[in-house]
Amino acid sequence: MKPRIRRPLKMLLFGLLFLVVLALLGWVVMSLWNWLIPALFGFKTIGYLQAIGLIALCRLLFGGFHGPRGRGGHWRGRMRERWEQMTPEEREKFRQGMHGCWQPAASEGQSGNA
Repeated sequence: MKPRIRRPLKMLLFGLLFLVVLALLGWVVMSLWNWLIPALFGFKTIGYLQAIGLIALCRLLFGGFHGPRGRGGHWRGRMRERWEQMTPEEREKFRQGMHGCWQPAASEGQSGNA
C-alpha cells in the first residue's frame, strides 16, 4: 500500500477498535453494576447508555483525559534516571547551566546592552 493510503486506513481501524473496546467496556460496566450494586446497596439497575455515561463520568472525575502516564510522566522519569547517573560534579555543572538559563535578563543588563 502507498503511504497516503496507510494513514487513513490506520485511523479508520483505530476508530473501529476504539468503538469496539468502548462497547465491550460499557457492557462489562453495565453487567457488573446490575449484578453487584442492586444486591449490595439497593440501587436501581442501569442501561447500556447509562453505563457508557458512568465510564465517562468516572474518567472525568478520577482519571482525566490525558492518557495513562499523566502529564510529563515519561519526561520526568527520563530526567530522573539521568540525574541519578550523574556524578556530583556533573550535577553541579548542570545546576550552573540551568541557573544561567533562567536568568537571561540579568546577564544582558550587566553586559551594557540596556
